[in-house]
Amino acid sequence: MDEDRPLEVSSDRRRAVPQVTTGSAVRAAIRNTPLPPGQIVGMATVVILGRAFPVRLPGPRAVHRVVGAALGSAGTALTIWALRERGRHVAGPFDLERPQALATTGPYALSRHPIYVGWWLIHLGIGLYSGSAWVLISVPAAALAEHPAVLAEERQLAHSFGSEAENYAATVPRYLRITPARR
Repeated sequence: MDEDRPLEVSSDRRRAVPQVTTGSAVRAAIRNTPLPPGQIVGMATVVILGRAFPVRLPGPRAVHRVVGAALGSAGTALTIWALRERGRHVAGPFDLERPQALATTGPYALSRHPIYVGWWLIHLGIGLYSGSAWVLISVPAAALAEHPAVLAEERQLAHSFGSEAENYAATVPRYLRITPARR
């Protein structure tokens, strides 16, 4: 049992029930904050190269800021929605790296990897907001760098959830659906 989670004994004294404290909930949230390395490196690259070797996007800066803020906000909302949806499928705190159930609803009905998609939008939003053309290279490079990890996650899900994961993979796109769904 986790030392951070004191035990509360149920009234019938037959079983111990973990009691979630504020400290343990905060630690679990931090532990479950997905920080894809490719996106973190990519965003840092946009900022650093944008300062050292500024290459501006064409067009009005105000448009870059509005579109960048909208994309970054959409990415943040998608990531939070996906995390909340994952949490709905388990009792108590969940471990993002060790799913107890296959999430197929909410954003997971639109994309098998909505957290990655959310981070791409955040990355793209930061680059556009800053007006840096480096984002046109860093987002695709970061997504390609992360793809092997995505494939490994899918193999693990197939191993853990068998035909349920295979059926899910057959009906929901890995990242985004570019064409209309077939009926």
